[in-house]
Amino acid sequence: MSPDSFTSGSVRSAAEVNEQIRALWTRAGGSLSAQERAEYELLVVEWAAAIREDVIQAA
Repeated sequence: MSPDSFTSGSVRSAAEVNEQIRALWTRAGGSLSAQERAEYELLVVEWAAAIREDVIQAA
């Protein structure tokens, strides 16, 4: 999934997505399986979109 797949107005805040990323790493014990890696990559893209949205709204 490309970063352009996420439009402005992300449903979740960057903080919420960050918490989910942290929980994923905790559950995985610091080593991600292939499925967890795919989930992580999607979460990072979502987090980046949420951060961009925060910056746009702050401007």
